[in-house]
Amino acid sequence: MRDVLPAEKQTRERVLSTLRATYRRFGFSEIETPAIEPLSRLRSNQGGENESMLFEILRRGLEPDEAVTPADATDLALRYDLTVPLTRYYASHQAELPEVFRALQAGSVWRAERPQKGRFRQFTQVDIDILGEPSYLAEVDLLVATLTAFADLGMADDVTLLVNDRRTLTDLLAAAGFEGATVPDALIALDKLDKIGPDAVADELVALGAPAGVRGVLDTVLAVRDDAEAALASGTLSLPGLGEVSLYDLPAIVAAVRTVLPEARVTLDPSLVRGMGYYTGPIFEVKHARVGSSVAGGGRYDGVVGKWLGRDVPAAGFSIGFERIIDLVAPEPEAGLRVALLYGDGVDVAELMLTRGRLQADGADVVLVRAPRKPSARFFEGLVEQGLTHVADAEDGGTAHVRSLGG
Repeated sequence: MRDVLPAEKQTRERVLSTLRATYRRFGFSEIETPAIEPLSRLRSNQGGENESMLFEILRRGLEPDEAVTPADATDLALRYDLTVPLTRYYASHQAELPEVFRALQAGSVWRAERPQKGRFRQFTQVDIDILGEPSYLAEVDLLVATLTAFADLGMADDVTLLVNDRRTLTDLLAAAGFEGATVPDALIALDKLDKIGPDAVADELVALGAPAGVRGVLDTVLAVRDDAEAALASGTLSLPGLGEVSLYDLPAIVAAVRTVLPEARVTLDPSLVRGMGYYTGPIFEVKHARVGSSVAGGGRYDGVVGKWLGRDVPAAGFSIGFERIIDLVAPEPEAGLRVALLYGDGVDVAELMLTRGRLQADGADVVLVRAPRKPSARFFEGLVEQGLTHVADAEDGGTAHVRSLGG
């Protein structure tokens, strides 16, 4: 976890404001859910490895000397994402929400993992979700809105959208002989393709007990990566000696996004897995050219809401890795007047406030700054680092002379 200094906080708020404004233009309604959820929901075998990284909360009312097992000592935990709380929210409030509900959420989530560069135990997510829409209209809506959000942040030229389908992955693995309990482990192995290479992935898949079609699956995945357009045109993936598997709605989704956003880079990646266990159909990620890693991801998760509601509810969502894009956004254009109003000992407080008011009336943002007796160049450099553009002296009285800090 970390503290956020003023300059970074300003950037974070600017990015968050842009994302909110973009998503609201697309008809998403912002909601808020609690930071805490029952353990039974957060451990529903749908959150992948995140379920092992919960910050759990002790039950209320435990006696200090009460003998209790770790499993019985906790009943709540901090949320590890915004999707599981959203499904609980929808199940609780469905009668008050439209048939097709477009939700926007922005908030902190927590994962008790080992901190490392670019990963924190507390971080912000920005999610959009569409609940109640069974067709691929939902996926296209999510993708167009999010690619537009990246464009509004000045990142359109640096991002590429990758798409795949969990059903296609399952069909590929079934053709290779995987079924039942071995499928999740096979997906984990396939997800390592970029990290450990095809030979090492093949060894892991063979070790799971299905050697017959493993090489054919990997050869197909690698071939499609080199010529995704041919696969999208045919609507299938061909496995040597094992037949064909469908790409389901992916060709139509890609075609629709390209029609709406002709400049966007969108392609099929048959090795894309996504870690969450709740995905049931199309899945997608946005990768950034400068970092080579995912900065957004999501997919369809039709089975989650029904788990709490007792009936199926189609759902799809997209989450932006807010912490990852903060350092990637273009610098903020110079704002209007941001004035450091300097004062010293013995200042007339009322006059200082009146001077500030006059500067504000002229459209300036004003920060009161106690000045050293002999301001140095480093002092003024520090004002610039804080985002201030001009300086004025309280002693100037009613006609405060405003000077630029740019020189």
